[in-house]
Order: sequence, then C-alpha cells, then structure tokens
Amino acid sequence: MLNGLEAIFFYLFAFVAVAAAFMVISARNPVHSVLYLILTFFNAAALFLLTGAEFLAMILLVVYVGAVAVLFLFVVMMLDVDFAELKSGALQYAPVGALVGIVLAAELIIVLGGYAFAPQLASTVSKPTPDIVTRTNTAALGDILYTDYVYFFQIAGLILLVAMIGAIVLTLRRREHVKRQDVSVQVARTPATAIEIKKVETGKGI
Repeated sequence: MLNGLEAIFFYLFAFVAVAAAFMVISARNPVHSVLYLILTFFNAAALFLLTGAEFLAMILLVVYVGAVAVLFLFVVMMLDVDFAELKSGALQYAPVGALVGIVLAAELIIVLGGYAFAPQLASTVSKPTPDIVTRTNTAALGDILYTDYVYFFQIAGLILLVAMIGAIVLTLRRREHVKRQDVSVQVARTPATAIEIKKVETGKGI
C-alpha cells in the first residue's frame, strides 16, 4: 500500500501522463506530439520508480526517450509530409479506430477483473520477488531474461533489426545530379578505360 506522500506523487504522475498522452493524439503539430510523448515517457518512468522497478524506469528513459522518440522526431522533420492533407481523410478510419479501442478496453477490463475476482492468479504466473537486500531488481530480471526467455529476447532483437533496416530503406531517396561511388565500376576499371594516351606534336598543347 502507498503512504500519503507516495499516493500524492502517484496521482500527480498518473494525471500528467494521461494528459500528455491525450495531447499526443490531439496536437496538430507532429513535433508537439513527439514532445508530449517524451513527457508521457518521463511520467511513466516515475511511476515505475514508485513501484520499485528502477530497471524498467531507466530503460524507458534511455531507450524510448533517448532513442525512439528522438529518432521519430528527426524522421518527422526530415520527411516533408503534408499533415493537413494527411489528417483530412482521418475521419474515414474513425469506425475502425473505435472498434480497436473497444477491443483493447474489453481486454483491459477482463485482465483487471480477473485480478480483482481471483487475486491468487498472480502467484501462479509471476516469478518470486527477489530479496532487495541481497539481490537487486536488475540482476534478478537479467537472470530470468537470459535464461528462461533468451530465445524470445533474441527474436525481439531480430525483429528490431529488421524494422531498423526497413526504416532506412523507406527513407532512402535517390537524388539526381549527385555523384556517388560505384565500387563495382571502380574495381572493374582497366588501363584501357582509365587512361587515354595522346600524341602531342612539338610546340603544341593537348
């Protein structure tokens, strides 16, 4: 249970996180949306710290704020996208978005309702909590991640690698009138194609 001060900070961080998340989807400027997203990540990390999950809090800041959000900001600024035209046809996808929202809400209600009616279910699927004095949360999480779930961890890394390569391929643009190196052409050069010998008459230039 949270004491009075922890409860105040919990509600404060939770309110700011929910408000910032709402501003992410309602802001007209995509750059402002990314900044609100970073604010949401910071408050979510603070909530993780309140629950004692310091590793997840630091990962949220380092990975999502330091890499994903900043990368998304640069991509939005580099891709010259007409967001006014993009948002003009967004209403036609409103029924699909509402359906997805209803499904997600139903799943959350089922999960939270299951824990409310049967609290003992958590003990059947969760790992034992480590002793904070003798073992940190990060060390215990690393043991579980690299032993029981090592293959899933490798698959997740492979998926992220493919996503990174796909993002590079999608944003790569071929510009005309730009000199580029062609390694195969350079390697295939011969003296006959690389140099030209001309006979120069005496007293005349080339």
